Amino acid sequence: MSNGELRRIPGEGVWQGVGQGGERGVVRIDSPPRYQEPEFLPWDGRRVPITFVGGYLGAGKTTVINELLAAADRPIAVVVNDVGSVNIDARLIRRADADMIELTDGCVCCSSIDGMGAALDTLRARAVPPDHVVVELSGVADPQRMIPWGQSAGFSLDGLVIVVAADHLAGSALPDVLRETIRTHINAADLLILTKTDVVDAETAARAHTLLGELAPGTPVIESAQGRLLPGALGRLMGLGGRRPGGVTATPPATMFDMHEVSLVPAPTGLSLMGVHHWVQLILNNEGPNLMRAKGVIDTTDEGLVIVQVVGSRMDVERLPDPERQAPTDLVVIRLAASVAS
Repeated sequence: MSNGELRRIPGEGVWQGVGQGGERGVVRIDSPPRYQEPEFLPWDGRRVPITFVGGYLGAGKTTVINELLAAADRPIAVVVNDVGSVNIDARLIRRADADMIELTDGCVCCSSIDGMGAALDTLRARAVPPDHVVVELSGVADPQRMIPWGQSAGFSLDGLVIVVAADHLAGSALPDVLRETIRTHINAADLLILTKTDVVDAETAARAHTLLGELAPGTPVIESAQGRLLPGALGRLMGLGGRRPGGVTATPPATMFDMHEVSLVPAPTGLSLMGVHHWVQLILNNEGPNLMRAKGVIDTTDEGLVIVQVVGSRMDVERLPDPERQAPTDLVVIRLAASVAS
C-alpha cells in the first residue's frame, strides 16, 4: 500500500492503513447498531395496517404514490425514499422539513433515508395514528426482505403491491437477470399494477398481461395507462389483508410487553346486515372502554360477506371487496389486558 492509503481487510471488521509518513496501523470500523424495537405498543394498542409498494426502477411507483395522496379521503401516512419526489399542491402543505411533509387533510409523508425503523419511529411519535401506512420501496430493494417491518410495534402487515412496467416485463430493454428479479417480485405480490401499456405496442402489452397471469395466477391486476390508474382502483391498494396468510383478521403474535389480550368471538349464523350491527354493538357495550380493536368477516343473509372493523367506539361494516374474498371468520377482539385495565 502507498502512503495515505486505506484498505479493508477481507473478512474482518477492520481497515488497514498507511499514514502519510509511512507508519502502518489498523482502524476498527464498528457496524451501525441494530435497530431496537419499542418495548411497548403505541396508540393504546391500535395496530395500523401497512401496505408496501415495490417495483423496479422506472416502473411508476412514485406516480402511484402521488395519485394515492391526491385521492386520499382519510389520513394516511406515506413513507418514501425522497420526500422531494412527491408531487403535492403547496396549498395543501401544513408543515414541511427535509424529512417530513404534513398535509392539511391529516396525511403525512416522511422519508426512509435514515432507515425504515427511523421512519416508523417518526410515525409512532405522533399522538394520533394514521388510518393506514403506505411504504414506497426502493427500486432495487428486495420486497420480501422488507415485509417483516409490517409486524413492527404498532403496525400490521396489510399487503405487498408490485408495480410492473410492461416494457420491463415483456420487452427487450432489460437484461435477462433483471427481468428474472422482476418476476421474483411478481410472485410475492398481493396486488399487481401494470404500467406503461400505452407506450408499448399491442403485442407487448398483451404478452405482459399473459406473463402476469402465468407468474402470479389469481393475483389481481390493475392497469395504469398514461400514468393514471382507473377510477376506483386506488381504494384497492389499501385493504389487501384477505390475501395474506390468516386473512384480513390476522393479528401479530403478542409479546411479553404487549398490554393487550386477543380473543375470538364466533358470529351467530343467519344474521342480516342490520343483525351484524346489533350483534357488534352488544359486544361494544359489554366490553366498554377496554375494547381497542375488533375485526372479522361475517356472512350475512342479505348482503353476503361483510367486513366488520371496530376501533374504540367506532364501528364500520361494509361489503368485502371481491379481490379479497375469503371464508367467514370469527370476530377477532383486542382489548386491554386485565392487569392493565384494572
